[in-house]
Amino acid sequence: MGLISNGTTIFDAGAMSLGGGMSFMKKLTASSSATLSFVSGSGGVDFTSHKEYVFTFNNIHPSANDGLFQMNVSIDSGSNYNVAKTTTHFRAYHFESGDSGLGYQAGDDLAQGTGVQVLINSEMGNDNDQNCGGTLHLFNPSSTTFVKHFISNINYTTANDTSTQCFVAGYANTTSAVDAIQFSMSSGNIDAGVICLYGIN
Repeated sequence: MGLISNGTTIFDAGAMSLGGGMSFMKKLTASSSATLSFVSGSGGVDFTSHKEYVFTFNNIHPSANDGLFQMNVSIDSGSNYNVAKTTTHFRAYHFESGDSGLGYQAGDDLAQGTGVQVLINSEMGNDNDQNCGGTLHLFNPSSTTFVKHFISNINYTTANDTSTQCFVAGYANTTSAVDAIQFSMSSGNIDAGVICLYGIN
């Protein structure tokens, strides 16, 4: 017998449902990749089917020491990644030696900038055990009425052995549909790691 609350089945035959979920769309695995791109209409990616999307970053490892993980968006299926963005960026960090801090990173936000948005603002290490992991949420990219908000939360190991967590949020200032997102490093390649895309029901 199932457990029903307010007309919604919560448990049924041992399975749990909360009335929503994540729909897997695409997984990209880096292998010395200059870029990893998710383009609507390609390989199962559809930026028109949901109101929210989540990218998960797992074991993203750079080929070069001191690289910055970054992203940009497109409104022409990836022909150009140059949409104006206004963003904010802050971070918390803790050295293995014990020093720590929290602060706004004015040099890594954008004010109508069309270039890449830095998602981690201090140099990631490329030691064999160094990497980053986190998420990026993108809201209603197919809207032709509103700007497109996004929020990123990533933890990573820097080249000087610091645990750093970067928080980036902002909006792509366009009323055209965003139909592609590209990830890259500021120097070198994405040597290894996995990025997955999910639609939120």
